[in-house]
Amino acid sequence: MELEFFIPMIPPTTTQQEHQVNTRGGKAQFYEPAEVKAARSKLSDAVGPYRPPAPMSGAVRLMVKWCFPCGDTHADGEYRITKPDTDNLQKMLKDVMTKNRFWKDDAQVASEICEKFWAKVPGLYIRAEETQ
Repeated sequence: MELEFFIPMIPPTTTQQEHQVNTRGGKAQFYEPAEVKAARSKLSDAVGPYRPPAPMSGAVRLMVKWCFPCGDTHADGEYRITKPDTDNLQKMLKDVMTKNRFWKDDAQVASEICEKFWAKVPGLYIRAEETQ
């Protein structure tokens, strides 16, 4: 199975790494701030329409290109070398894709290419394919 699609959107810059901690009774309790919940929801709503009829069951090769609006300060296609980090962006996206049943478990993603760019047309390019 192979899926390939582009979602025109302004990608969220809030990542899963932005959890907060409260202390109650001497114990740390982690919670997800509203901004993280909103980013997760935005990604889930965006990838949902591309959900495959059945989850991929084998090894998955995943390619994602994060295209952020370039405005007047960056060239179209120029690599974005500022935060958020690609690994933090990918973690939330893979969790969202798992919940949307693209695959059974994000541990199946055995090969991954992730790039982030400044772009005139912002969005997410995603290609996921089962490999042997």
